[in-house]
Amino acid sequence: QVQLVESGGGLVQPGGSLRLSCAASGSIFSIAIMGWYRQAPGKQRELVATITSGGSTNYADSVKGRFTISRDNAKNTVYVQMNSLKPEDTAVYSCNAFVRTLGTSFHTAYWGQGTQVTVSS
Repeated sequence: QVQLVESGGGLVQPGGSLRLSCAASGSIFSIAIMGWYRQAPGKQRELVATITSGGSTNYADSVKGRFTISRDNAKNTVYVQMNSLKPEDTAVYSCNAFVRTLGTSFHTAYWGQGTQVTVSS
């Protein structure tokens, strides 16, 4: 009923920048929180950043000052601008959203398929 599709991943040199996008579609009434998570090979999935419908943000300490999360509520889309990228940022980045669907009164978590980000010289 709800689909999340990420885009914008790729290969970038250390110190470079990428902008990831995640668009939600389907029978959506509202989206309370959207965010980005990442998982590197052999490691657990970790929080990157989240943003509420009102614009409140939360970042992992490892990305503060380098990454900026934003959203367009009218388009049900969340973005993350990633600057000063480091090799340790290499991971699959996945979009997450807490969505209230049409005809319901509660929010349910949904996940996208993920997009690969590789930071290497």
